[in-house]
Amino acid sequence: MLSQLREIVEQVSKVDDVHQALSILVKQTCSAMNTECCTVYLANEDASRLELMATQGLKFEGDKIHIRFDEGLVGLVKRSAEPINVAEASKHSNFKYFPELGEEVFQGFLGTPIIHRKKVLGVLVVQQKTPRLFDEMEESFLVTLAAQIAVIIAHAQTQGHWNISKKQHSIVGIPASSGVSIGHFWWDDTHPDLSSVSPASALDIDKEQEWLLVAIEEALNDFRRMRKKLDREINKDALAIFDLFTHLLNDPMLRSDLKAQIQKGDRADWALRQVVEAYSSRFARMSDSYLRERAQDVRELGQRLLFFLYNTETEQRSIESPVILVVRELTASILASIPKDKLLAVVSLEGAANSHAAILSRALGIPAVMGVSINPSKLNGKLGIVDGYSGKVLVSPTAQLLRVYRSLANEERELSLMVDKGSKEPAHTKDGKRIEVLLNAGLSADTNIAINQGVDGVGLYRTEISFLLQHRFPSEEEQMHQYATVLGSYPDKRVVMRTLDVGGDKALPYLPIEEDNPFLGWRGIRFTLDHPDIFLIQIRAMLRASSKHKNLSILLPMVSSVQELDDAIDFINQAYEEVSLVDEDIQRPQIGVMVEVPSMLYLLPLVADRIDFVSVGTNDLTQYLLAVDRNNARVSEVYESMHPAVVNALKQIEQTCAQLNIPVCVCGELAGDPIGALLLVGLGYDTLSMNTSNVAKVKYLLRHSDSDDLKALADKALIMPYGDAIYTMMADYFEQKGFAGFIRAGKR
Repeated sequence: MLSQLREIVEQVSKVDDVHQALSILVKQTCSAMNTECCTVYLANEDASRLELMATQGLKFEGDKIHIRFDEGLVGLVKRSAEPINVAEASKHSNFKYFPELGEEVFQGFLGTPIIHRKKVLGVLVVQQKTPRLFDEMEESFLVTLAAQIAVIIAHAQTQGHWNISKKQHSIVGIPASSGVSIGHFWWDDTHPDLSSVSPASALDIDKEQEWLLVAIEEALNDFRRMRKKLDREINKDALAIFDLFTHLLNDPMLRSDLKAQIQKGDRADWALRQVVEAYSSRFARMSDSYLRERAQDVRELGQRLLFFLYNTETEQRSIESPVILVVRELTASILASIPKDKLLAVVSLEGAANSHAAILSRALGIPAVMGVSINPSKLNGKLGIVDGYSGKVLVSPTAQLLRVYRSLANEERELSLMVDKGSKEPAHTKDGKRIEVLLNAGLSADTNIAINQGVDGVGLYRTEISFLLQHRFPSEEEQMHQYATVLGSYPDKRVVMRTLDVGGDKALPYLPIEEDNPFLGWRGIRFTLDHPDIFLIQIRAMLRASSKHKNLSILLPMVSSVQELDDAIDFINQAYEEVSLVDEDIQRPQIGVMVEVPSMLYLLPLVADRIDFVSVGTNDLTQYLLAVDRNNARVSEVYESMHPAVVNALKQIEQTCAQLNIPVCVCGELAGDPIGALLLVGLGYDTLSMNTSNVAKVKYLLRHSDSDDLKALADKALIMPYGDAIYTMMADYFEQKGFAGFIRAGKR
């Protein structure tokens, strides 16, 4: 039956029309299972009913057959999400006779749900007039067929082809920048696509080299213009993407690789594609979501270079009125090239929530949805709604939906004005409990004065960026100047610098590492302890950089044993002694550990006398506790930031640190999430580190929340068995307090 199964799936997948495809399905299934009837129903969730889409064997009156979710054996399959196999259907307690299906009553019944990612899309049924209990092999065949057909149906529905609901056509992507916008879609297909560049040989290598150099210079000038244009609108951290592009274009290694590829005889555009794909793949293999999505930034650089290779005089399409921009891949260049007052929202066919273009969208306050599966030409010119909270894109919305979303858009504007008031003041709860709000810094320090006034310091500065973007290990002098810039941006505030966190999952371009399981491999402190030369250079650079402001704290990543911590402290002491011989003003920094490996939950009492503070990395801690990679689509739904095990682990860490009198900060994404931040405060945390875009919102929520109320919520969360229940409880609290505008259905 395996060959029959493969043949059915192949035939169905080749047909675009839903009715024709399902007609093939039922006919072929009847033949394969030697039965008299096969029917497929698809679920209409809006109407709470199953609709007969195709049948072989049933003769019915009228145009359509609808079965409510609570009716008959077919409805039971939908509700239970399990196969049902009965020899005499009419004797089953859930049997219902539908006269419109004709006079014949089929006795043998085997129905199985069509499920995609826990959602029942429909029901596949085979029937026999005489009593027949289908055997295990037949049941297995139908279940397998339904599972494979589910993928085809789900994909078609995301394309807008097989949706049954007539109420509203909606598409769901990845919410990348919050907010709600209403307007007309504009499909911008003017940008060249690097992935479509085909292999081509150079006729004149010298001309190809010159062609490339001119494009690089044009791109450099373009990035400088864009950075200057946005300089006063958004914070420096978001603008760092243009500094990154400039750095890469001036990198001798990149230029050398491009030149070498052309020297092999490749045309400039083909050489560009090969080199860019090689560079981006290095980032794409990394497990850290922030760094992995830098691969898209590298691809964007290639796209921009391709633009200038092809035609520097390409005419730009003018935008007369504000639009919802639809692009194949959102880039910082596209965002910067369009006047902000003409951009309502962005819908991107590709991309992820942490790409730098998404970060820039958030900094500009432009709603964005990424990874949308749709034919963009079908959107062009149509009225639509973009919900940056849930990731929904609504095409040709009903009048009722327009009223609802216009109300939400007005609420958005009021909310933005509201949270900005008092954002520069220290954070505290309604009843006066002081909460430290720190900043997670990415590609550069955020030197925006307003933001500096709004945070209590830097809770996490990633030092690996400068290592990843070099063609060699940066020297002590180069690192010292970089760190001094960061520390100087916060002269009177504490800056926590995490030591080099590469290896395994974050391979350096000049030190490739291949491992079967990089998540559990040679990374973080394990890598640096194996390379004391690299570690000592970095620590000395940090210490020298802190000489003037004395505001440095050192954070050690991925520590999983006391031995690792002891070895790291020995190296820090050695570096301190070496540097203090030259500069007596050097101050011994505070040393902290990241709690992201579960073993550290139990080791904290044993290292309390060795460390000055603790930082909780909720992203990795959650993944390791639940054994799930949230970036793996197959298991991403299993990743729950409010999973009961995660909530209880967070409480245990807070209690242990309180008993040991160790300051503790949460620097993972949970700290910047509106619901997550309040839950953490309820669990006892008083220091949160987050991205710039979340500071004002979290401060507002804290000012309007009572710490006793938050503690009561946290206490309830600690005894709840389901993450969904914890989230719902917190969402209800937000509703009661009038905070509903900070979250939207589907945001979780």
